[in-house]
Amino acid sequence: MNIPAFTGGNAPPRIASPPAIAIHQVSHFFGSNRVLNHVNLSVPAGTILALLGPSGCGKSTLLKMLAGLLHPASGQICFDGNVVASGTFSLPPEQRNLGMAFQDYALWPHMSVGKNVAFPLQMRGIRGAARHEKVMAALDRVGLADFVSRRPAELSGGQQQRVALARAIVAEPRILLFDEPLSNLDRDLRESLCEEMATLLRQLGTTAVYVTHDHHEARALAHRIARMDQGAIASIDLNDASVVSPFVA
Repeated sequence: MNIPAFTGGNAPPRIASPPAIAIHQVSHFFGSNRVLNHVNLSVPAGTILALLGPSGCGKSTLLKMLAGLLHPASGQICFDGNVVASGTFSLPPEQRNLGMAFQDYALWPHMSVGKNVAFPLQMRGIRGAARHEKVMAALDRVGLADFVSRRPAELSGGQQQRVALARAIVAEPRILLFDEPLSNLDRDLRESLCEEMATLLRQLGTTAVYVTHDHHEARALAHRIARMDQGAIASIDLNDASVVSPFVA
């Protein structure tokens, strides 16, 4: 039997990969107050998305939905094509393979820098030399390898936020979530850390969602900027991903 050589002419169509994050018709209420109104949003893998808007627009609520800290009243959230939340189901945060950094740093004061950063690895059962190697690599990325034995109280605000960033990236999560992590810092620290984070996130290539009320910060960090208003996505702007925009405070 003669089988003709394959020429590629009848190749099956390439199936596009699902987005890293897909939000479909998500709504949420606090009491009778609708805080998210049928939100639809798609974030391709490797994209840094800024959720930008004033206080009360729903951006932090949406981030908490992604984190699994709040459950949608209706709609659906998918990661890589897999449902992680709907009106009747919510995958626990620890099963979503996320890294998170918040406004208040959320560091344990009784633990050293190294132990704070190691916590996500501990939760994943990574121990011994492998854990130590990952902790030191993450701290080296944020310039704090020499601070591994210090306590959070011995660090400046900027250093504490770097520790929080190292903890967020140490386990190489599929998605990073940031809830206004620079808002407690003064202008000079915000400027320098914003530039450092923009460079680091592009080096990592990890999908990230970054909540902020500062449009300069959003432009410095994000590939795409989703502007939120009254619980809905008002617009999505494409930012220049090839350069890091200058930060202006």
